Amino acid sequence: MGRAPLLYLNVFVIATCGLVYELLAATLASYVLGDSVTQFSLIIGIYLSAMGVGSWLSAYLDKDLALRFLDVELGVALVGGLSAPLLFLGFARLDWFPVLLYGKVFLIGALVGLELPLLMRILREQVEFKYLVARVLSFDYLGALLASLVFPLFFVPRLGLVRTSLVFGLVNAAVALWGSYLLAPLVGRRVIGVRVRCAVVAVILVAGLIKADRLTTLSEDELFADEIVHAETTPYQRIVVTRGRAGFNLFLNGNLQFASADEYRYHEALTHPAMALAAETGVPRRVLILGGGDGLALREVLKWPGVETVTLVDLDPSMTRLAKNYPPLRALNGGALEDPRVTVVNEDAMVWIARGPERYDVALLDFPDPNSFALGKLYTRSFYQRLAKRLAPGGAIAVQATSPLFARRSFWCVVRTMEAAGLFVRPYHVAVPSFGVWGFALARHTPFVPPAAPPQALALRFLNADAMAALFALPADLGPVEVEVNRLDNQALVRAYEAEWQKWQ
Repeated sequence: MGRAPLLYLNVFVIATCGLVYELLAATLASYVLGDSVTQFSLIIGIYLSAMGVGSWLSAYLDKDLALRFLDVELGVALVGGLSAPLLFLGFARLDWFPVLLYGKVFLIGALVGLELPLLMRILREQVEFKYLVARVLSFDYLGALLASLVFPLFFVPRLGLVRTSLVFGLVNAAVALWGSYLLAPLVGRRVIGVRVRCAVVAVILVAGLIKADRLTTLSEDELFADEIVHAETTPYQRIVVTRGRAGFNLFLNGNLQFASADEYRYHEALTHPAMALAAETGVPRRVLILGGGDGLALREVLKWPGVETVTLVDLDPSMTRLAKNYPPLRALNGGALEDPRVTVVNEDAMVWIARGPERYDVALLDFPDPNSFALGKLYTRSFYQRLAKRLAPGGAIAVQATSPLFARRSFWCVVRTMEAAGLFVRPYHVAVPSFGVWGFALARHTPFVPPAAPPQALALRFLNADAMAALFALPADLGPVEVEVNRLDNQALVRAYEAEWQKWQ
C-alpha cells in the first residue's frame, strides 16, 4: 500500500495531460482548419476510439509492464508535447495536413489508452480490485475536469498553444522520471536507460520552449503572404498584423478582418446607411457598436456632428488596446477610441445587451463571421430580440452578414433571423477588393425605404448618392433562398456557414 497513493497521483497527472492533448488537438483544428464544429466532434471521436484501441493493445503486453508503462508515458510526452509545433508548421506546408492532424490525435489517444490498463495491472497485487478500479477511474475523471478548466482558462491565454503543448509534454516527461523511481524495483537495471530517455525527451521539449516564438513565426510566415509586424495570443483569439506594399492587414485566428487599402468601403457601407436612416427621424445622438474593436466603424460614426455618445462593446481588451496604441491602426482609425464621447466596454455582447435601460438611435454589429457556436449566438433570433429592445423609436440597425455570393444561404439566414425577431430588414451589399462581394442588413422597427444618400458634408471616400442606391440593388445570383431561422438551440447559421465556406478553402 505504501506505493499506491503516489501512483494514484501519477494517474491524476496522466489523465490531466491526456485530456489536455485532446482539447489541444480540437483547438488546433478549429484554429488552422477554421471548421470548429465538425472538427471538434470528429477529433473527440477519433481520440476516444484511439483510447479504446490502446486499451485493447495493452492485453498483448505480458512482460516488463512497469518498463512499458514508463516508455508509453515518454511517448505521450514527446508526441503530445510536439503536437502543436508540428501541426502549425505542417498546416502551411503539407497538402496532406488532415492525415497528420488525425494521425497525431489517434496516436496520442492510443498511448493514453495504454496507460491506465498497464498501471492497473501493475497495482493489482497491492490494492483490492474494487478499490483499484474505483480510485484509478476517480482520478482519471478528476483529471479530465481539471484539464477542461486549466487548459482554456489559464494555460493557453498565458502561454499560447505552442508553449502549452510543450509544457504539458514536460509534465509527462517529469511523471515518467518520477515513475522510474517509484517503479525501480520492478524495472531493475534498465531503469538507468529510462532516465536517460527522460532526459533526452526533456531536452528536446525545453529546446522547443526556448524556440517557441521562432516556431510560431515560421508557421505564420507560411500562412500569411506579407511580413508579420505584430502578433499576440489573447484569452480569446490570435491577433496578427501583416504589412505589405498596399498597407497593413489585420487577422483574427487566421481570418482577414480588414485590409487598410480598402477597409473604408466596408466601414462606410456598414455605418452610413444606418446613420442616414436614423437621421430621417432626428439627429442620431446615441450610437452603439458591438464588435468593431479596431475602431474603424467608430471612426465613421464620429464623422456625424450630432453624435453625443458612442458605446463600443468588444469582448477582447487586447483588441481595443491595439486600436489605441498600435501606431498604424491608431492612425487609420484617427484615434477614435480616445474621443471623449466614446465609452469602451470589454464584455460579451450577448450578456451585456440584456442589461441596462439605455436606448440607442443607431446600433452597428461588426462581429466576426459566425464560424463557431460562440459567435453564432450573436446572430440568433434571441440576440436580435434583445437588441431590438435597446433601439430607440426611429432608430436603425446595421449588421455585417458575410458574403451573399460565397455564402448565400448564410447571408439570407441572417436576414430571415432578424425578421423573425420582429424587425423590418433590407439586405444590401458592397464590393470590397480584399473580400469580394460582402453583405449587410439594414433594419428598424417599422417598414422603411433605404436612405437616398449620406450627407455631402461628410466627404466620404466611397459612398455618394449613386453608390448608396447601388448597395440595395441585389443581382439575381444574390437573391433570396430558402433558409432556416438561426436560434440558440439549432445554430443553423453556423452549419450553413461551415458548409458554404468549406467549398472556397
